[in-house]
Amino acid sequence: MHLTVKEERLELGLKELADDDTAFGGKEANEQPAVDAAARQKSAHSAADLVYALNDRPPWYLCILLGFQHYVLAFGGIIAIPLILAEPLCIGNNNMAKSQLICTIFFVSGLSTLLQTSIGIRLPILQGGTFSFITPTLAILALPKWQCPATQEPAMLSAHNASSPLQMTESGDEVWMSRMREIQGAILVSSLVQITLGFTGLVGFVLRYIGPLAIAPTINLIGLSLFTEAGKKSGGHWGIAALTVCLILLFSQYLSKVDVPLIAYKDKKWKVFHYPLFKLFSALFGMCGGWLVCFLLTVFEVLPSKPDKYGYSARTDISLDAVANSPWFHIPYPGQWGLPTVSVSSVLGMMAGVLASTMESIGDYYACARLSGAPPPPTHAINRGIAVEGIGCILAGLWGTGNGTTSYSQNIAALGITKVGSRLVLQTTGILMIVLGIFGKFGAVFITIPDPVIGGMFLIMFGMIAAVGISNLQYVDLNSSRNLLILGFSTFSGLVLPTWFHSNPGIIDTGIKELDQIIVVLFTTHMFIGGFFGFILDNTIPGSAEERGLRKWQQHTANQGSQATCDQSCYDIPFCNVIWQRFRFFRYLPFLPSYKSSQRGTPEASP
Repeated sequence: MHLTVKEERLELGLKELADDDTAFGGKEANEQPAVDAAARQKSAHSAADLVYALNDRPPWYLCILLGFQHYVLAFGGIIAIPLILAEPLCIGNNNMAKSQLICTIFFVSGLSTLLQTSIGIRLPILQGGTFSFITPTLAILALPKWQCPATQEPAMLSAHNASSPLQMTESGDEVWMSRMREIQGAILVSSLVQITLGFTGLVGFVLRYIGPLAIAPTINLIGLSLFTEAGKKSGGHWGIAALTVCLILLFSQYLSKVDVPLIAYKDKKWKVFHYPLFKLFSALFGMCGGWLVCFLLTVFEVLPSKPDKYGYSARTDISLDAVANSPWFHIPYPGQWGLPTVSVSSVLGMMAGVLASTMESIGDYYACARLSGAPPPPTHAINRGIAVEGIGCILAGLWGTGNGTTSYSQNIAALGITKVGSRLVLQTTGILMIVLGIFGKFGAVFITIPDPVIGGMFLIMFGMIAAVGISNLQYVDLNSSRNLLILGFSTFSGLVLPTWFHSNPGIIDTGIKELDQIIVVLFTTHMFIGGFFGFILDNTIPGSAEERGLRKWQQHTANQGSQATCDQSCYDIPFCNVIWQRFRFFRYLPFLPSYKSSQRGTPEASP
């Protein structure tokens, strides 16, 4: 009897899990093609640490639970965006309008995640709102024409008495919807740049000159640049944050090899099987444990009830009014805030956010491939992934989230902790985000997660991202003063320059506001600065391929491709493959699997 790829992998210590998977998800397991002994040996070697790899199909109930875990992990970052934009958009305390924005951004994030995992890069990578768009958005709304009116009380009262934001008085609508339409127009037009970069292959062309010394600081700074955000949230109550960290470490590391005995009904009788429950749901268990402790401390009035007291932010009853004011049911739709408006200054300023988001996503693709058991993404997949991210931003502009979409780094880090890199899990997450985005009160419940709990989760996740970036240096000669200079300067500059620009607002004054916005946004984006300097210095300072790590990197690319749980066909579009290969014309489209550069070997398809 032939063994499937997944069954062979799970035999490496998870035989009980494999039996359970056959019982509850036997159809998926039995439908996978049989493989020969060499393929099974390769799969077992490469995915020894993965419970589910890229092409694996966990049972439906596991997909829902694991997908919900990704939903929870992304919740803090996604929900923070509409809450940050509420004040500059002049929404004020209109919780009903806030709930509409929250539902909309989750709905669009779910659509973008399904597109990216199905026809984009096809990695288990979640799409959500991006902070790269926040800075240009705040710069646009800071213009004199978009300053909030002196009083907003009539708008707030009318919003409070209406059953939906769309039923507010016309004056109440216009206070914040006119500003939202301006942001929508800027995102719609500027996102065309990202689509052009992907579909024309310009992104893949640049990748030929990117090596480990450019990738390492880029990914590293994704994690390091967020230390302030993690510190702010954790600082609300360091005890709760530390408890959350300890719980996540306990479940993901100390108890990762402990299989929990569970009961299942199989073959007309009850059986006991063992399941790696702690490894699969370590992040979710850790957050829920911290949340539960905060709830109990709030119920028994252990935490202070005054906002100016230390520990107040750990209470779970701070945002209960948002739950009460959120609508039960609302389906977001394109143009719900009106027809978007376009201005040159807004579009040029938003383009900087698009470029920064693109640079960040490229680093995310490689990190995600490495943690999900996939080979390094080829050129055509990266081109298509960036183009689909641009399409996701178009959707965000049409629906009116006030933001764009990008790859979520914290969810990539979760792959390394849970050891689950299945694409189907993230597609389930996209469906959950769409469904739960329609039910406003369900999403509003998670607003009650205390900041210290989210901060504790950030300490683990962002540290994991930084470590993934550093791991790329294993291929570089670290005894070379050239490499140490490039690494140190690019990383340190990525931390120093944004801090200096933030502490000196208005220092850039070229006389052209649009140019000022572009300069400020680019030089306040940590990942862009680190990647830019690493790229320029690595390609201009003389150094051998061995010294730069290119030779070992290419060898690693080949080894990773041979040890991965799938070949590069996992990046192919799951339909019309026969057509792509049949007609010669498709070989010249840089976003299709038939693109000729992807058939010349791995150097062009990897950094």
